Amino acid sequence: MQQINLPKASALTSPNPVTLVCTPKPDGTTNLATVSWWTYLSFNPSMIAYAMAKTSYSGEMVRGNKKVVLTIPGAAIKDAVMGCGMSTGRDTNKAEKLGIEMQSIPGSDIQIPTHTRVAIHCTLKEYHEVGDHYLYICNVDQVFADENEEALFAWNGYARIATAKQGE
Repeated sequence: MQQINLPKASALTSPNPVTLVCTPKPDGTTNLATVSWWTYLSFNPSMIAYAMAKTSYSGEMVRGNKKVVLTIPGAAIKDAVMGCGMSTGRDTNKAEKLGIEMQSIPGSDIQIPTHTRVAIHCTLKEYHEVGDHYLYICNVDQVFADENEEALFAWNGYARIATAKQGE
């Protein structure tokens, strides 16, 4: 074995689950941020966690209003998902710019992409500084799914977004 760095380890352990973090913006639209560092924490009570850069606009939004929806995007919006991770939503409506059709889910004013396999509606419980990121720990309020959508994953250390079948 040879010594490597953590980004290289990330590439070697691909694929990683991808989510679009959906947060409400002050103008009523939804900001979308691509994140691949998330996990289930507990089933009882239902909890998840995800990490975002400290400078993230979506992080700023969830710290302010405590509401977020993590979505597992479907294959139909593969190219847009990569685009959501390459720009800020601070002054841009990413859904409009990238042509992502949005829909509502019951019990939330946060819209999500129409092509979503799973939507996990959450309330922020707490967040912690973890190096150059914040770790957001959330209580799960509701979960919705469309099993007809094929989930996307991050490949090669987040360099490529593809379904599990496309990544082989």
